[in-house]
This record gives sequence, structure tokens and C-alpha cells, in this order.
Amino acid sequence: MTTERPVHSPDSTCRAIIDQISDKWSMIVMEVLEEPRRFNEIKRHIDGVTHRVLTQTLRRLERNGMITRRVLPTSPVGVEYSLTPLGESLREPFNRLHDWTVANTDQIRAHQMAYDRRARCCPDQDSSVPHRPHGPEPS
Repeated sequence: MTTERPVHSPDSTCRAIIDQISDKWSMIVMEVLEEPRRFNEIKRHIDGVTHRVLTQTLRRLERNGMITRRVLPTSPVGVEYSLTPLGESLREPFNRLHDWTVANTDQIRAHQMAYDRRARCCPDQDSSVPHRPHGPEPS
């Protein structure tokens, strides 16, 4: 009898691709690339991203076929990034996820605050749930 690996096991191709295209910077970059843009223009549209992180994100998206990088015949040489048809096909699901997030932010924040109050008040109430410091999830 053959044993199949779970689709979402750490070494599955699907999981690796999801990890690479669904991180916060990739999603934001793909949103910014509604039209072709140069590196510094992308950076200006994304508050808080460092040069290094944006470079890594663009390379990862290019490697996965989501964007193309085109060298412009200008002086000095410029580079423009744009979505590929594959990248365009992700815009609709990403936009739905974004819209869902916006529509449910208040409800999610209320649940987070209630959880945090319970965790501060009664930390041993449910010992099966590990408690972390409060705040945003690590990225």
C-alpha cells in the first residue's frame, strides 16, 4: 500500500509556491503593479518596504512567473516590472481576499481584543493553547 504525502506537507511544491506568492510583500507588490512600474516607483507606493526586501520580492515573483523585468533603453539604464498573464490571473483572488479583509477588519479586531483580554485575565484558563506576547503576527 502506498502512502501519499499530505498536499500541505513542508516539502510539497504547492506549499512552497503558496509561501512564495502569498506573503504580504508579494501581495502588495502585485497590487501596485496594476500597470508597469519602475523599481523606485514601486518603492514609493509601498510604505515601510526596504530596498533589500523589495528586491528579493521582485526576484521571487519573477522566478515564479508572476512578473516580468524589462530593461529600458534609457540613460541611465532603467528597469520596469509588470505582471505576466499568470500574475494577472492572481489579481482577482487577491482582490477578493483584500476586500474580505477590509469588510471583516472590525470584527476580527474585536475578536483579537477579546482574546487578548481573556489571555491577560485568565492565562491558565486553557492550557492547551500556547500564549504568545500580544501584537501582530510575526512575518
